[in-house]
Amino acid sequence: MTNSPRIKPRRRDLDPSEMLCEYCTAKCCRYFALPIETPETAEDFAFIRWYLFHGQASVFTEDEDWYLLVHTICKHLQEDNLCGAYETRPQICRDYTTNDCEYEDEWTYDRYFEISEQVEEYSDAIFSGRNGESIRSRKPALLPIVG
Repeated sequence: MTNSPRIKPRRRDLDPSEMLCEYCTAKCCRYFALPIETPETAEDFAFIRWYLFHGQASVFTEDEDWYLLVHTICKHLQEDNLCGAYETRPQICRDYTTNDCEYEDEWTYDRYFEISEQVEEYSDAIFSGRNGESIRSRKPALLPIVG
């Protein structure tokens, strides 16, 4: 007897009696994200780089809000991707609904930083590059008018 993987149905194809979580990979239980101050200075970006020096962290923006995302699995997540502490789960879990969850795998962020070099490059672009030089190419000379 082989265990074939379940096919993940589209949300809209589920019967109203079916529980969406039974088909999900439990993304919501595999990370948490905390809002952080919007960086405004080079020093602020240095802190964000520091976050990314630590494993299992990334930073993203959504609707101009900045978040520290920590990739970590809830200790109550079971092998079937359901909650092992469902009856006693924290209020934040009780308040979370599947109405806007990440079931569809179509989420994208406005900005997403996985490594410190990405933050450094982004910061350099905002603060005119290193040594005070602009990262933009010089404006080219106008072409002569040929008549």
